Amino acid sequence: MARVALGAAGVVLVTVGVVLLVLPGPGMLLLLAGLVLLARAVPAFSRYVEPVRLKAMEGVEASVASRWRIAGSVLAGLGLIGAGVVAILVPSLPLAGWPTGLSLILSGLILLGLLIWSHRRVHGARG
Repeated sequence: MARVALGAAGVVLVTVGVVLLVLPGPGMLLLLAGLVLLARAVPAFSRYVEPVRLKAMEGVEASVASRWRIAGSVLAGLGLIGAGVVAILVPSLPLAGWPTGLSLILSGLILLGLLIWSHRRVHGARG
């Protein structure tokens, strides 16, 4: 039963990760998390974990490589949170409402959280 649950969660994370490779979001990190879960459920997937982990860590390092990238990411996260607040407070906007607003706010918080994690991982290791 546990292997089925791990496999199902892995498939969901891999699917969302693949979608986020094209759309804005942490696609490689979700793809990596999904593959790790799939490798626990089905050991044959373990050979894909290391190459994806290397690519994901390259993306992590690139995301905090310069102050301009960090500033742009912070502005994007704050913009998502602001757009979410506006979507909640101004329901007359197209597609506005609390579901849209909460998803935008959550996206912004996830972006900022991943940015902090990336910065600590890259710059904490150098210091």
